[in-house]
This record gives sequence, C-alpha cells and structure tokens, in this order.
Amino acid sequence: MNQSQSQQAAGIHELPSAAAAPRRHADAAVGPVARVEHLRRQFRRTSGETVPAIDDVTFEMAAGQLVVLLGPSGCGKTTLLRCIAGLEQPDAGRIELNGAAVFNSKTRVNVPTERRGLSMVPQSYALWPHMTVFDNIAYPLRSARPRRFSRAETEVRVRDAMRSVGIEALAQQYPNQISGGQQQRVALARALVANASVVLFDEPLSNIDAKVREQLRLELLETQRRFGFAGIFVTHDRQEAMILADSIIVLQHGRIAQAGTPHEVYTAPVSRYVANFIGPANEIPVAQVDQLGDAFTAACSLGKVVGGSKGAGSDGLAAVWRPEASRLTARQHDRANEWDCTVTRVLFYGTHTEYVVRAGDEDLTVTTRPGDDEFAIGVQAWLTVEPSDVRFLPN
Repeated sequence: MNQSQSQQAAGIHELPSAAAAPRRHADAAVGPVARVEHLRRQFRRTSGETVPAIDDVTFEMAAGQLVVLLGPSGCGKTTLLRCIAGLEQPDAGRIELNGAAVFNSKTRVNVPTERRGLSMVPQSYALWPHMTVFDNIAYPLRSARPRRFSRAETEVRVRDAMRSVGIEALAQQYPNQISGGQQQRVALARALVANASVVLFDEPLSNIDAKVREQLRLELLETQRRFGFAGIFVTHDRQEAMILADSIIVLQHGRIAQAGTPHEVYTAPVSRYVANFIGPANEIPVAQVDQLGDAFTAACSLGKVVGGSKGAGSDGLAAVWRPEASRLTARQHDRANEWDCTVTRVLFYGTHTEYVVRAGDEDLTVTTRPGDDEFAIGVQAWLTVEPSDVRFLPN
C-alpha cells in the first residue's frame, strides 16, 4: 500500500453527525458543510508546458447532499476531489469544511489530510491485505490521535458499520478472500465508522461488474439517506450520476461547464458538450439563430428548424434535442420541425426501440416506447420534434 492509500485509510476522524436524513433535491436547512472558492491546480509537463487541471472552480455543498463530479478522463474531477481531501495542494483558492478553512492560499492555511475530518472511499478501496475485514474497518478508530475510542466502543462502532452495509459475516475474512463488491462494502463501512459529515468517493464502483454495480448504487443511496452524511462522488458514468446525485457538476478542462440537479442538466444543458456528455442527443449544425416572438429559428441542412430556447454564446451553434423527444410517423402532418427520412437501423431494447434515420445528410436517433408505430429498415417515414424540445446550443 502506497503513501497515498495509507493517508486515505487513516484520514478519518469523528465529527458531529449531519441530519438524520438528507433533504434530497431541496435546499438544506443549515449552511454548507463544504465550500470551494476559486480553486486552481496546475501541473507542469516535462516539456515545460503548464496544464490547468483545476481552473477557477467554485461550488458549495449542503448537509446531507450528494454532489457528483462528472466528466471524461482528464477533466479534473479526481484532482478536485484530492484537493478537497488534502492529497493534492492547490495553487490558489480556498476550501472550507464545516465552517473552517482547511486550505487558503492567501493565508497559507493547509490542514493535513488526517485533520480535515473527512472519510474517503478510493477507487482501489485501499484495504490492508494483512488485516481482517474487522481490523480494516476499525483502523481509523485505532489510529485516531489523540486516541479517543476504547476497545469496547470500537467493537460496537465496527459491528454497527458492518451491519449497515450487510457484511457482518465477513469480520474475520481477509481482503483477498472476498469479492470486489464485498471489498467495496468494507471500504464504505470504514468510511462510515467514524461518523464523518463529509464522505468522498473516487469512482468506487468502476471496478465492479455491471449487475453488482447497480445493486451497490442503490445500497449507497440507502446508506447515505440513513446516515445523513454529505458526499462528493467522482464518476465518468452519466447514468450513475443521474441515479445518485442531488446535484451534478459537469467538468470540462478543469472548469465547471454546468451545475444543477440531474433534471436541470439533462433537460436544459447550456452547451453541446454538456448535452452530449449527460445523455444521447441529436445535433444539426446551424449558423445564425433569429428570435421570432417566443421561438427561435435557424436555417440548417434540412431547411428550417424551430427551437424553444437559445443558450449563451454563438461558437459552433447547433439545434439539439433528445432522441426520446423525436417521433416517427408514416404520414406528413405539416408541422414545424418535420422532415422526411429513411430508417437505417432498428435496435430493440425491450423497454424501448431505438431507430437511426437518415434525413438529408443527417443521421438522427429516435427512441420510441412499446405501443408506438413500428418501422422496418429501409422504410420511408417522417421525423418530427416539438419546438419546445429543441435548444440552440454553442460548443
């Protein structure tokens, strides 16, 4: 186990617990438990080039809230998490936890990891291979300085944490004797045992097969509701983000591209980057967008496209809408945003059918539900989308 893993395993101390249950998708009744202000972190390549991994990031998190940092590899999400944990030292900015500054570049405050009062579930789980499951979970209590937990209290806390994640029977097993899903539960129990108000998750489900991962997501949500801790969860999996998050922060090149509830980010993306990363989207490039009353219109390769809103900016504009907002019909109805097309692919998923159609020079996707009209490959059809479902977005 390397030094970073050791810090992650040890840096857990008791804090006053948060509310018994988080207020999901609502404003918390108390102040933020975590606040990040104008944070910057740069790395220097061997060529001498400076790369901004975190570039002026500001956000805050309420008690009991689960915030997901979402983005592709290299967008800065893990670096941001490590800065909050104290495993990376930012170049500028401020980090505040439970009302106290743990990092401030102006006043040169930089509280060590083990004194920040955080728990962390790393991607590798960072379990001590020579320790039993019980001893791994007990490690934060036994290593706390000054020592505050008696043997009896440690026993009670560890048993309670194991029971909360359903691994009571594994107490005397070693990490190499249990499955990946069980190891993840051990790491979560270790994070919970000290009753921290903030828990950090660095892609903890990425090494687990799909079926177990789905179950662990639900267990994590239930555990978070039961204990009421605030969590910051790093992932590149958009479905995982949508399921877990109270608030999603989409990162792009070290900056916040958009922050909001899953519903807000999915239905009202502010850019093509966000729209495509948070879910499948259809795009048709456009040039100038004109406003006509409450609607927006633009010329595109299919003729005219009408939209309900326009995002800020004009670089690389496109008309964007979700596949499920599209509709395929056998006949023309003389509506706005109605184009003739040919079905080129049919994918049946059981819960829905996905069609790929060719309209002019554009390949577009349509998602239909059971009971909707069915079309075969090669069939001519009409593609329609309501103007209110179309957004004109920049890159």
